[in-house]
Amino acid sequence: MGKGGEKGGDSGEPEAQVRFYTWEEIQKHSLRTDKWLVIERKVYNVTKWANRHPGGQRVISHCAGEDATDAFRAFHINPTLVQKFLKPLLIGELAPGEPSQDRDKNSQLVEDFRTLRKTAEDMNLFRADPLFFSLYLGHIIAMEVLAWLMVSYFGTGWITTLILACILTTSQAQAGWLQHDFGHLSVFKKSSWNHIVHKFVIGHLKGASANWWNHRHFQHHAKPNIFKKDPDVNMLHIFVLGDTQPVEYGKKKLKYLPYNHQHEYFFLTGILLSFLIPCSHMLPNPNTFMHFFPTLIKTFHSPSGHPLSSLLGRFLESHWFVWVTQMNHIPMDIDCEKHRDWLSSQVAATCNIEQSFFNDWFTGHLNFQIEHHLFPTMPRHNFWKVKPLVKSLCAKYGVQYEEKPLGKAFVDIVGSLKKSGDLWLDAYLHK
Repeated sequence: MGKGGEKGGDSGEPEAQVRFYTWEEIQKHSLRTDKWLVIERKVYNVTKWANRHPGGQRVISHCAGEDATDAFRAFHINPTLVQKFLKPLLIGELAPGEPSQDRDKNSQLVEDFRTLRKTAEDMNLFRADPLFFSLYLGHIIAMEVLAWLMVSYFGTGWITTLILACILTTSQAQAGWLQHDFGHLSVFKKSSWNHIVHKFVIGHLKGASANWWNHRHFQHHAKPNIFKKDPDVNMLHIFVLGDTQPVEYGKKKLKYLPYNHQHEYFFLTGILLSFLIPCSHMLPNPNTFMHFFPTLIKTFHSPSGHPLSSLLGRFLESHWFVWVTQMNHIPMDIDCEKHRDWLSSQVAATCNIEQSFFNDWFTGHLNFQIEHHLFPTMPRHNFWKVKPLVKSLCAKYGVQYEEKPLGKAFVDIVGSLKKSGDLWLDAYLHK
């Protein structure tokens, strides 16, 4: 362990001699009631602070017992400001003989990635273009206005209703990508401005909760495709994913659904998502109850005066959302925690889709999923600029950088689900 008295920490004791710790001891403090983490070789006790963490207690808890330097830099657009919250939690430093990275990670790879990030900062790639986001918001509002004008001029006929459904589907899908930008603090320099606009876009254009989105999505980014840490792969027994979970479920004779058919009933998830996501997460939280009303308005009082256009639009939008968001993750490595470095863990769980004007617009630039996961606060219009640097670094260390056509990405979702389902069935019947 170290020497000297502790300083700061949750106890609020006055500063004393610096205390040094080994990784062996730090890794013991990864429990629900005892959480330490390391940022730039400094050791922090975040046990009590975790519940007050603005990003949620789970996302910071997922890094307990580890070097969280790269995660810290990835999520905070003003690290200097955040340091004032960290200072009272400081309890010591890594012992001089200890490596900066835990669990035998490749220290040279980590340093090269941090150099890459510094290069991106020097290239101003974390600076947003106001015109890009203004035009993007403008084209969403223009579609919403067009829908109302069509109703006023053409009435509520069936043809108008179907056209409206397509327009509203597109505007809502694009609003979904836009709220994602503000949620990741990638538009304004101040976090508070991003949070305010995020609440407006997701709350009043989408009828959903910003708090709910933040709670889930930051966990996903911190530990993508890791069971018990990434809520996006916690499918509540609807699907089995990856190569290990299906076999585990099969051996235990768990059969909540016929998983060998999951690649077929995956097509029905869009229908469930149409109604479950907008409503289920809002009612328990009184602070987000206001978002329930935009949802009701969009669902039952559509611009056409007929609920069909809104219901059809929500159905189409949910499929758009599900297929685009899952094409980058379900076909990739899904497993338990392996304690990889930031670059390796993010690239193993993500893949890119080929760039084109349509792909950029259709996916909200999530076709650059690798770059987005490595630099979540980077404005999306700059992903293509940092991409060559990321590919070069991956090639240097033999980290697989996967990129594919849009159609193949959709097909791979179904193929991955079928493979996992077959693994489950084999284990269920024969192991």
